[in-house]
Amino acid sequence: MNCQQAKPIVEAYADGALEAAMIMELERHLHDCPACAQALRNVQSLKKALQQDAHYFAAPTELRRRVKAELNSKSELKSRSSMWNWLTAATTGMATACLALLLVVSLGRPSAEQRLTQEIVSSHVRSLMADHVLDVVSTDQHTVKPWFNGKLDFSPPVKDLAAKEFPLIGGRLDYLGGRNVAALIFRRQKHVINLFIWPTKEKNSEPALITSSQGYHLIHWSEVGMVFWAVSDLNEKELMEFVQDYEIRPD
Repeated sequence: MNCQQAKPIVEAYADGALEAAMIMELERHLHDCPACAQALRNVQSLKKALQQDAHYFAAPTELRRRVKAELNSKSELKSRSSMWNWLTAATTGMATACLALLLVVSLGRPSAEQRLTQEIVSSHVRSLMADHVLDVVSTDQHTVKPWFNGKLDFSPPVKDLAAKEFPLIGGRLDYLGGRNVAALIFRRQKHVINLFIWPTKEKNSEPALITSSQGYHLIHWSEVGMVFWAVSDLNEKELMEFVQDYEIRPD
């Protein structure tokens, strides 16, 4: 992929609206092209500013003065009452148009969960294609868990589910939602499961299933002060079995 092909799809990538195959090509290009990488950062900064700022539009003082002057010059307006009614109707029409525009923009923007889902799927795909599925290779949870010490500001709960036919094969560091996270990697026959973990202030929640536009299955839940996201091309039933086996239950 070259710059001419990459530039038109940078914004769609930032919105999480690209298919997995296109994401792979674009991310390889972004890795090697500082200009396109900067363009992506600019789009992400703009979107973040739009999401944080209140969308309030006030008419400039000069525009208001010109509107009033134009109204005063209309000979067909016989009274102040009719002039006021006209201005009120025009203002209402403008407000309605602005509201409709904001509604269209809001409906077209992916939600925070949709953006996070796309990030998780992209990270899962990258780990498989870029030979970066593992930073620490071990089937021993007592080796994998200490490996994260000093690399993260939290200690992820690590379980080995080999007895449940979901063997732990290692872990790595990853970056999602603007922070460093732990990624634990498990296998089910030929299928790889990425389990992303990071701290949360959310209350405990039951596992919820999401199917991405690329066909990957994701399940997320919260417990013991952590949020968990499991992602794989494994079928829904077996991925839910993995999650149920991994849930931290009190002794």
